[in-house]
Amino acid sequence: MKLDLNALLVFAKVVEANSFSAAARQLRVPVSTVSRRVAELEGQLGVRLLERSTRSLRLTDLGSEVLEHARRSVEISDAVAGIVSNQMTSISGLLRVAALPSISDTLVAPLVGAFQAAHPNVRVQVLVTERHVDQVAEGIDIAFRFGPLRDSGLVARRVLTYRHRLVASPTYLAACPAPDVPRDLYDHRLLAFSLSKPDHRWTFIRAGHADRETITFQPHFTMNDYIGLATALLAGSGIGDLPPVVQPELLRDGRLVEVMPDWRFRTFDLSLVHLGHRQLSRPVRLFKDFAIELMPTLFPDLPT
Repeated sequence: MKLDLNALLVFAKVVEANSFSAAARQLRVPVSTVSRRVAELEGQLGVRLLERSTRSLRLTDLGSEVLEHARRSVEISDAVAGIVSNQMTSISGLLRVAALPSISDTLVAPLVGAFQAAHPNVRVQVLVTERHVDQVAEGIDIAFRFGPLRDSGLVARRVLTYRHRLVASPTYLAACPAPDVPRDLYDHRLLAFSLSKPDHRWTFIRAGHADRETITFQPHFTMNDYIGLATALLAGSGIGDLPPVVQPELLRDGRLVEVMPDWRFRTFDLSLVHLGHRQLSRPVRLFKDFAIELMPTLFPDLPT
């Protein structure tokens, strides 16, 4: 039986690091890639090499024998360096990504930066737009989208789930009593994300209850850019909704505070979307795996 040398080396690195995630960091590949390579090796051999628990890994008896074989085959340190070098230099090409303005700054930019640090020969073009792009006509490889798909020819992978929060500055709330229930919002200056609608609607669900309440209002101020809305909210212009991926430090630092926290907006799913009828190129496949692995670490405490 001819074994995959790279799979052997990944297996040896997992044992050496005593962790799939630590091995992935050292190899600079997603944890899912490391896990898949070890599973493929076990499948090829037809035996279990590692006993896994939530806190540790333990070699089986056969796993110890396979590890010795891997160590005899090559010098682990040189071979691992070769894997990393291959991952970094052999991937090239152009990746075209579409993203919403609300996530371009705090989510897409650091994600693309980290991906290009690992794969410097991949060029990335990001199209920032509110509209749903035609991925075929516009040559978009992968897109970030909210909500369910309208096109059955697309494949989506959910990467984050979160809800917007109703927020205001402490300065505004010091001058205007905070609302307790949604109808109290009619007594306040309301700021909203909007393209052109004269009226706006917010629907709230009471936490832990079935109560639901909707208000329809004419905003005091609208903008089709959440970063601009955040600036207006910081200035004490009123109460408005913000996604938690837009300048999350504002709430962490107390410069904005959540208003009416028992009444909440519904949650959104943020997904990565690509065409389902064509083979993914290697840069697209790697970017998808990379994003799925990294994005939850960028925003570990999203409100839901």
